[in-house]
Amino acid sequence: MAGYARKTALGPVEVLLRAEEMLPAIIGVGRSRKSSHGATYSGREGTVVLTAHRHGPFTDVTAQTDRLGTSRMDYEIQRFLNHLPYEYGDAGGQGSGDPGRQGGG
Repeated sequence: MAGYARKTALGPVEVLLRAEEMLPAIIGVGRSRKSSHGATYSGREGTVVLTAHRHGPFTDVTAQTDRLGTSRMDYEIQRFLNHLPYEYGDAGGQGSGDPGRQGGG
């Protein structure tokens, strides 16, 4: 299992909405469980448990997968977390190693 964390300016509801939009499309998983602060997604690539808890101006987002850190699931979860804006006004988005990145970072 591998675990990942990210702080974001988004609230928990916004984080979970983005997960619902992005994860099925990029990993091919479906939501199998949902609560007010988390969701579980499962599919052929594996399972990920996503939680989001607000602490002051930031939301702590954690993702726990049932795969090794080198799996496609883990790569895509890391990309999803990087798309969450860290501060208000931050667009989030691709890192310098992602395909399609202009300027190379």
